[in-house]
Amino acid sequence: MISYAPLISTLHKKKISKSELMEGIKTSSATIAKIGKDEYISMKVLDDICNYLNCEIEEVITHVKDQTVSE
Repeated sequence: MISYAPLISTLHKKKISKSELMEGIKTSSATIAKIGKDEYISMKVLDDICNYLNCEIEEVITHVKDQTVSE
């Protein structure tokens, strides 16, 4: 599963609201809602976020292993 917890932390550190992010990357409120629900968004949006925040991808997303998958 992909988690956007690092993005929320990055926004907090940079004192940027989700609304400011939405306007800054010119995306829809539906995309911001998807981020809030840890749903998939396009690589283009991830790229736009990284460029807007001047950060690395690790500051936006993280991978959380699925507990149901056996090793």
